[in-house]
Amino acid sequence: MGYLLPTDYQNFGLPSDTTDDWIQAASAMMEAYCHRASLNPTQYEERMRMTAHAQTVRLSYLPLVAVTPNTTPLISVQARYIRPRRGEMIDPAYEQIAWIFGLPGSWNTLNPTDIDFVATTGELTFPMNILGLPYNQVDIVYTAGLATIPVAVQCACAQIVKNAQSTPGLNVKSNRIDTMAMEYFSNSLIDPQVAAWLQPYVATRMG
Repeated sequence: MGYLLPTDYQNFGLPSDTTDDWIQAASAMMEAYCHRASLNPTQYEERMRMTAHAQTVRLSYLPLVAVTPNTTPLISVQARYIRPRRGEMIDPAYEQIAWIFGLPGSWNTLNPTDIDFVATTGELTFPMNILGLPYNQVDIVYTAGLATIPVAVQCACAQIVKNAQSTPGLNVKSNRIDTMAMEYFSNSLIDPQVAAWLQPYVATRMG
């Protein structure tokens, strides 16, 4: 879907005869720039290693958002203790306990409501497992996106359309705008101001 409604076109400085295909093409370009399928609430799954001697991870897609009827953005959470890499070895006594009980490689399903999270940064903090060993790999299914499209994203969408309409080769009035043509001119259409508006929503793989 487009990130600007027809009723808002003129409010954001677009000509009254702007057609929806301009908005759709600009919206697709924004999604590609942010490395995500959509800026709207979407479900993602990530499997990652924890930082050595830490019980935290940071998710790639922001902001975290709960989708009704869920009360938390975390849909399912699994964690496990696996063989540590060089430099990650914990106390030898704990290592022996882990091997005795066959813990390495066993996934534990955690209650999502027990996980502390920060919606704006995507940082999750995990509890220790029952034997006091730190988890070092997690698998998380969660939802992230914009429950309400902010003005900055609407401005970015409108500015891309303005840039496209003023770019040679794209400023011809038509009933349909080819998205591939928009992508060809992406370096000029996503200018520094647009990039600044979209920066908080660019997905970055953290783990």
